[in-house]
Amino acid sequence: MAGSLERMAERRMLKARAEGQLEHLEGEGKPLPDRSGEAHLSAGEAVGFRMMAAAGVLPEEIVLKKQVEEARAQLAAVRGTEGEKAAMARLSELMMKQAIAEEARRKFLKG
Repeated sequence: MAGSLERMAERRMLKARAEGQLEHLEGEGKPLPDRSGEAHLSAGEAVGFRMMAAAGVLPEEIVLKKQVEEARAQLAAVRGTEGEKAAMARLSELMMKQAIAEEARRKFLKG
């Protein structure tokens, strides 16, 4: 089955090339983008994240990941001061929210 799908896809690509449909496309002649950061994602998740990024939309877990990184930097800056306890609480809260968002996405995709 997979062999026949591969042959059909190959024939369609050859036909499109022969008809000139693959010329002057965005990125033609350039190397493929580095997507090594998507290695832990499934192909569907990676495509979904790229589509959202192209639309200027970030998933909640990505926003939270950035907030966690900022909170870690803030905690490092206030170590040994009165603000350390509050910074630790904020970091802990953000990490919990991020874990919940990631788990919700996994459950949704397993559907």
